[in-house]
Amino acid sequence: MLDRIPLECFRVFDAACRHMNFSRAGRELQITQAAVSHRIRGLEDHLGARLFERAGKNLRLTPQGERLFQRVRSSLDYLEESLEPFHTGGEQPITIAASGSVSHLWLGPRLRTFIDANPGAAIRLITSDSPVDLASENNDLVILYTTGEHPRWHLSPLMMEELAPVAAPGYVAAAGIDPQTVDLALLRSLDLIDYDRFNANWISFRQWFSRVAPNDPPSRVRPRFTFSNYGMAIDAALRGDGVALGSLGLLERHLAAGSLLRLGGASLATGYGYYLGLPRFRTASATATRLHLSLLAAQGAAASPEDDGPSPDAPVQ
Repeated sequence: MLDRIPLECFRVFDAACRHMNFSRAGRELQITQAAVSHRIRGLEDHLGARLFERAGKNLRLTPQGERLFQRVRSSLDYLEESLEPFHTGGEQPITIAASGSVSHLWLGPRLRTFIDANPGAAIRLITSDSPVDLASENNDLVILYTTGEHPRWHLSPLMMEELAPVAAPGYVAAAGIDPQTVDLALLRSLDLIDYDRFNANWISFRQWFSRVAPNDPPSRVRPRFTFSNYGMAIDAALRGDGVALGSLGLLERHLAAGSLLRLGGASLATGYGYYLGLPRFRTASATATRLHLSLLAAQGAAASPEDDGPSPDAPVQ
């Protein structure tokens, strides 16, 4: 049906709905009141429904007209927002992609710091746990969970992954435990908080226990809470609901502030890490380059020298 309706009719309909007056709608669009009426009648004929009713000298929308107006207004708002960078003449937003856990726990505060120091910059953050979305070449910068190489992105290390159990001070106090002396047997008896593994390379409590205590059957690991994503699991730990498996680099801010405590001395270095990527086959903008250097500096990292060539077989998450 849409291919038979002139798109201008929807613009005229939107103006008529906002003004509830055909004459004022015509003045906004610089057409006559008769032209507005003609386009509205044409739209009604195409749809087979009345969109307006007369109430004396006033107009009001029919139920069908009200529903259509909501959808047309939303569509026009979306289109206007999409066109904003073209008619402002300003710099395009920098698109950076990161997983939900990185965005929630590490990246957000650092983007705020960068924007404060670069008031003219604009950033678009894509949060996804899909490897395809994260590594898309439509992004200007990426943060990937990998072993360090990617065919389309030049990667610089931000932090290597080390996993250890963590809990809020309130939970530790209520459980009556000394966080420094928690062993694996005691840990299993606590309220474990886990998350669903979106990717086979991620580590949850069952895999963690099987690696730090390979002689114990994994069936003995029974989390009390399981959340759909890692960020929610950490939020539950911060509320004092139990013990989560903490990625120590991502949680550095909470550990330094004391809002989370590490339990015991057991930890697991997975061999994976979080890497900040610049595109290999196109030049990054000046603002994207500044953000890249800012994020590396915030983590005390340095840009890696160019390697001899990417490994197409490196696993990426």
